[in-house]
Amino acid sequence: MLCAIIMAGGIGSRFWPQSTVKKPKQFLNLIGDKTMIQLTYDRIKKLIPEDNIFIVTNKDYVSLVKEQIPNINDINIITEPCGRNTAPCILLSSIYLKNLYGDVNVVCLSSDSYIEKEEEFLKKIESASNYILENKKAIVTLGITPTRAETGYGYIKFENGSNDIKKVLQFVEKPDIVKANEYFKSGEYLWNAGMFIFNNLEMIKEIKENDTVNYELLKDLPDIADKNYHDFLNRQYEKCNKISIDYAVMEKSKNVYTIPSSIGWDDVGSWMALSRYTKEDQDNNILKGDIEVIDSHNNVVYGNNKKIILLNMDDIFCIDSDDALIIGKKEDIKEVAKLKDRG
Repeated sequence: MLCAIIMAGGIGSRFWPQSTVKKPKQFLNLIGDKTMIQLTYDRIKKLIPEDNIFIVTNKDYVSLVKEQIPNINDINIITEPCGRNTAPCILLSSIYLKNLYGDVNVVCLSSDSYIEKEEEFLKKIESASNYILENKKAIVTLGITPTRAETGYGYIKFENGSNDIKKVLQFVEKPDIVKANEYFKSGEYLWNAGMFIFNNLEMIKEIKENDTVNYELLKDLPDIADKNYHDFLNRQYEKCNKISIDYAVMEKSKNVYTIPSSIGWDDVGSWMALSRYTKEDQDNNILKGDIEVIDSHNNVVYGNNKKIILLNMDDIFCIDSDDALIIGKKEDIKEVAKLKDRG
């Protein structure tokens, strides 16, 4: 059996002011008419039955999940009492699935990535799942073939060879621009997209070996039908160390592999990144919402619930939300997230 885990507990601070703690990035329709979590869910359900798709989210976001994916069953929502990064999240989900189904293969995805080439993406997932059927201990990650020297992503160095699935040699932190250029030109590195395929029982073993504290805290998680389930989870989960699956397992395990993938992936990590996926009008404006443009050029405007009119404006950005209206020079749009913590 192949299941999917969609991690949807993040607070999406980089897309403030539209993304807030109450309604973070994954629940916004930043690209097109559907929200990021809806796009992710609709994409993977072409391969995996909906009964086998699970969303892991903070307890505060359960109502948003049900609102945006109305057909989802309660048992398919795994609730985190608090945020503890991806390693506890994946451990919780793996044990949850063990209690439900026993031994299953798992596709683990973030809820807020953009993937342009969906058919190619699904083929890569199938290839990884088939590989794990024959190599149960393997953890396979989709490594994205770089299209530019990018400093905003971590990288994966892989062992070259004739096989489609490559042995991972090293995970590399986000580089400076000099290193990023070296990685891009070498052809020996992939972007780390944080998409993993693994066997749930083997992942539990990896975390037991490499992240012992968190394993000991959650190993006795009862079945969801057990009356003690929520009490146990609420008591134990907040004690978990905040650690990513990369640090906890991927950088330590000897069983990690990657599939080089050209699937049009982006983590859509900033307001400027959205410009890559939003079509410009004839005057090079990027517009989303009820926007009227008069003699204005080369602008970026994201509306909220009111009409916005640009008159004789060039090279500016405008981001509207319930909490704030931010206007500035287009070249400074990357600074917006830094304004969130101002007094």
